[in-house]
Amino acid sequence: MGLNWFDAAKAKEFGNSLGDFFIQKIPVNDSQTMDDKLFARKTKKVLASMSTQIVEFRRSNSLNIYKRAQLSNAFKWTLKEAGYSNEYVNELTMWLVRQL
Repeated sequence: MGLNWFDAAKAKEFGNSLGDFFIQKIPVNDSQTMDDKLFARKTKKVLASMSTQIVEFRRSNSLNIYKRAQLSNAFKWTLKEAGYSNEYVNELTMWLVRQL
């Protein structure tokens, strides 16, 4: 096992970029100001786009368990720091983990 196994810089960067992408597309206050159906439709579209990004990232990057954990943790903290509720952040992070 080489030191590359622990090099999660790209994974962390991608996790942060996914979080930033989500924040840009669905700002924190959207869930409070939009009706539920519109919010669900918008979220589904954004998650589909993120899923495509994840597939592309996985094709070009080997993700071991450590890198997956670092990626999802970076994503989670990006959303938490933006002000999303813990419950919503945990739900989105679990979605991300299933995609990885």
